[in-house]
Amino acid sequence: MTMSILDNIVWHTLVGPHCQYTIGDHLVRRYARGFPPIAAFRDTRDPDWHALGRLMGSGEHVHCDGLGGSVPEGWGVDAEGLLVKMIWQGSVELEHDPAPDAVKLDSRSAAAAVELASLTNPGPFTIRTLELGHYFGIFDGAQLVAMAGSRGCAGGFSEITGVCTHPDFTGRGLARRLVIKILRHQVLQGQRPFLRVMSHSAAARQLYFRVGFRVYAQSVARTFIRY
Repeated sequence: MTMSILDNIVWHTLVGPHCQYTIGDHLVRRYARGFPPIAAFRDTRDPDWHALGRLMGSGEHVHCDGLGGSVPEGWGVDAEGLLVKMIWQGSVELEHDPAPDAVKLDSRSAAAAVELASLTNPGPFTIRTLELGHYFGIFDGAQLVAMAGSRGCAGGFSEITGVCTHPDFTGRGLARRLVIKILRHQVLQGQRPFLRVMSHSAAARQLYFRVGFRVYAQSVARTFIRY
């Protein structure tokens, strides 16, 4: 296991543990339709746009990490931001579950999870996202009010993702409890937790710092559109 895996962790996830959920070839892969519109190139320094174009329809969007610079004809940049990659270097009490009231989310919770993600925008999230990892949620009655999950994984690393709280339920520590619950699950499985967060999400970054995450690297995150 080397730290360099994190430099292109999405690619390693798509060709490794999540290969069954993807389409593409040895140069570029993306999640199949129904899953989050995320793609990765084997070599971000020399991306094969023609290969990616064969996997997309006209007007379709896709999210990519680590692709700066100009884009070829037939493509556009719909959104751009700075992505902060963080790796966990803390400790966690393995004997205590901080969120025993959280439930594992499955297909029955998919619509509620998409609704919460659409409201809070924790990153690309679709009706089949829950199939890609282990997600836990906290409910208030029948309403899903907070969730977090573990999705990207390769080389012994496991990503914390989809962390979000309904605006009416912030300030109660729900996100922190869920993040630590996921951390606990990953550590018990012998995995090294990491996450990616947009640089403008100051409150989220502070939460992650408090539970033991430290910055590993930064990269450009873009949403591309194929014309």
